Amino acid sequence: MPAYKTIIQKFSNNKEKTGWSYVEMPVDIWKKLKLKNRREFRVKGFLDDVNVERLSCMPMKDGNFIIPLNAELRKKLGKNEGAMLHLKIEVDTSPALQSAELMECLNDDDIALKQFNSLLLSHRNYFHRYVYTAKGAATKAGRIVNVINAMHKKQDFGEMMRSLKKT
Repeated sequence: MPAYKTIIQKFSNNKEKTGWSYVEMPVDIWKKLKLKNRREFRVKGFLDDVNVERLSCMPMKDGNFIIPLNAELRKKLGKNEGAMLHLKIEVDTSPALQSAELMECLNDDDIALKQFNSLLLSHRNYFHRYVYTAKGAATKAGRIVNVINAMHKKQDFGEMMRSLKKT
């Protein structure tokens, strides 16, 4: 399992990634994982001593990949931008979390379903995870409504989340 150290960074101005915290995965680590293409993939392993699964690795134009670190993960790590992080990772081939409830509702709305299916699988997975991780029934129902509305507005996940913060 390849291991390396890197510093947590944050995008100051990068379109839909503005404000994201992330770590870079250098080309040599990517090659050790024996990947055959430069597409998004998932990893599992350890960030410091925190066990992680299904973390997205996204290709960047400079040849590196980035691993976004959401607020929940940064809180578990106890680290933010500028902190050193030790990664020990491998490719995670487990299937992405799917929300049966979300798919059931999308199947009842042809317009929303068509828009949802037009998204890349990795982008659909953001919406699935958003619904899947809701703790209560009311929260889950509200998130499903948010996703359906976002599909009618042709919003990606980031646009939906930013529009929800404005209200």
